[in-house]
Amino acid sequence: MAWIYLVFAGVLEIVWAFSMKQSEGFTKLTPSVVTIVTMIASFALLSLSMKSLPLGTAYTIWTGIGAVGAFAVGILVLGEQASAMRMVAAILIVSGLVLMKISSPA
Repeated sequence: MAWIYLVFAGVLEIVWAFSMKQSEGFTKLTPSVVTIVTMIASFALLSLSMKSLPLGTAYTIWTGIGAVGAFAVGILVLGEQASAMRMVAAILIVSGLVLMKISSPA
C-alpha cells in the first residue's frame, strides 16, 4: 500500500507544481487553492508511505515523480523546450528512480 500512496503523492506533486505556475505567484484564487490543497494531500500521502518505506527511497521517488512529471507537463501543456539535453536529464532521473525502487527493501 505504501507504494500506491507514494505514486499518488508524486502525481499530486505534479498537479500542485502546475497549479502553482498557473496561479501566477498566488495572484489567481482557483489555481492558488488547488496548489495548497494538493500540496497538503501530497505531503499527507508521502508521510503515509514513509511509515514503511525508507526515508531516502520515499523522498527520492516522490521528488523524482514530481520532477519528471512537471517536466513532461511543461513540454506537453505549456510548450516548453524539449531539447536533447533536457530529455537525457529526464531519462537519467527515471533511471535513478528505477534503481531506487529495485534497491528498496520494502
